[in-house]
Amino acid sequence: MDSSQRVRAIVSFIQAVDAGSFAAAGRVLGLTSAAISKNVASLEKSLGVRLMNRTTRSLTLTSEGEGFLRQARIALEALDSAVDMIAARRAVPSGKVRISTSAAFGNDHLLPALPALLARYPALSIEVDFDDRIVDIVKEGYDIVIRGGSIADSALVSRPVCKLNAVLIASPEYLEAHGTPKKPSDLNNHRLIARRFLGGRVSPWIFKAADGALTTLDPTDVAVLTLSGPEALVQAARDHVGIAQVGVHLAWEHLRNGSLKVLLHEQHQPGSYEMVMQYPHRALMAPRGQVTVDHLLAAFSGDENLHVTIESLGAYAV
Repeated sequence: MDSSQRVRAIVSFIQAVDAGSFAAAGRVLGLTSAAISKNVASLEKSLGVRLMNRTTRSLTLTSEGEGFLRQARIALEALDSAVDMIAARRAVPSGKVRISTSAAFGNDHLLPALPALLARYPALSIEVDFDDRIVDIVKEGYDIVIRGGSIADSALVSRPVCKLNAVLIASPEYLEAHGTPKKPSDLNNHRLIARRFLGGRVSPWIFKAADGALTTLDPTDVAVLTLSGPEALVQAARDHVGIAQVGVHLAWEHLRNGSLKVLLHEQHQPGSYEMVMQYPHRALMAPRGQVTVDHLLAAFSGDENLHVTIESLGAYAV
């Protein structure tokens, strides 16, 4: 199989997977169902493995097919980017950049960074989805995702944005009414606000004793309120409902204005999570994507709310 045949076969394979059938892939590519089937069969023969199992009603990828599909998409992205690079020599970065991020981070940190980007590159258009679920960046057609945590995926580049240090917070009014916990065990007698992630997992609270031993508290054991949105936890704490664990970047403004206080500062562990920006591996990234990544990373690095040190929180502790 020569290079041109291989490319046609790979395109047929990817389109068949995306469309769900050889017939549907043929309609998209302007080929017959038989031609798509022949191309995929030739590709499998040249590779010496079966990429998909066929029935009259469905196509199912084999494990080899799933791995090949991932790498094939990267290869086609590289070809598209090569074309974009040539075009970029004659034009400024242009086109749509699709971004997925959480509602909290998007509203507080991404949106404020976009006006300067659009002013600098007026031919760009930005589409942002505020979605707390984990998206399939390649299959769903996103250029960039910004998420808490580091998602292991060999097809994605991860660029660190900031550490996601956690902190325990409560309002002064709540503490005046219910008292201030002095040790982790005191929390069992308080009104706690828990966070449950969309997948069902509850965010634990971790503490370090003087001897270095770690203890974990499941806040749902005594929680009076369980929420999925991190910004909602901050609001509930500000409304004097109880004690919550949130990311420092979400609470920083309210700590500075005195509407929230830090609890158990010396004992509570901030965790090891981080916010990352992710995008597909590309030999040559499209100019529209590259300037967006560069601009956002620079904007986030200068956003003081994202880089509050644990040491500085001592001034707001009770």
